[in-house]
Amino acid sequence: MSFISIIISLFVLLFAITVHEAAHGWMAARFGDPTAQLLGRVTLNPLPHIDPIGTVLLPLLLVLAGFPAFGWAKPVPVNPLNLRDPRKDNLWISAAGPIANLSVAFLSLVVLIFLKLINPSISSFLRNLLLGRGALPPGFYPLEGLALILFYAILINTYLAVFNLIPVPPLDGGGVMLGLLPAELAAKYERIRPFGFLIVLGLIYLGILNIIIRPIEIIIYTLVFF
Repeated sequence: MSFISIIISLFVLLFAITVHEAAHGWMAARFGDPTAQLLGRVTLNPLPHIDPIGTVLLPLLLVLAGFPAFGWAKPVPVNPLNLRDPRKDNLWISAAGPIANLSVAFLSLVVLIFLKLINPSISSFLRNLLLGRGALPPGFYPLEGLALILFYAILINTYLAVFNLIPVPPLDGGGVMLGLLPAELAAKYERIRPFGFLIVLGLIYLGILNIIIRPIEIIIYTLVFF
């Protein structure tokens, strides 16, 4: 990965995480809980959302090691006592983050396709640069630079959404699942929360997460490169 790609992917990840957490806080406020809003977390300013490890250290280590940029921000606080229907409302609060990321990814894809229509050489530029077939050409190429930013916006926001939709507490997918299950089953399902992180690590180690993400990744690369 080139230096410029590393810098762009890190900034895109910071934006993606910020959008994700702000969406949680915004949705919580819509359902009656102003906690995140009062703490200044319903904002696109990344500073209130930064977690030193998840937002800075881990993404930097990953990209330096040649892996996609990935990380997390400080969780948005939600007080269920302020919600009118905690189980139902928490479902939408949990889903808001991934929905926001997927919306950004889709909008970025639409803009990138438009750029490719007005400048067909962008496809070969991205293909050569991202597949290691050539270096960033000298000079200033604003459309190509924008296309590179949009590519990482599509990829990273999709990664973030898919990962968070894994139906394991404390991930967002776990919150969605708890809202969908009947109350009795939801209470039993909630018991796996202390082991959620270990379960996610197991899914990654066994390659199950890659099985889910790989087809999506192929679709993205196909749409972007051709």
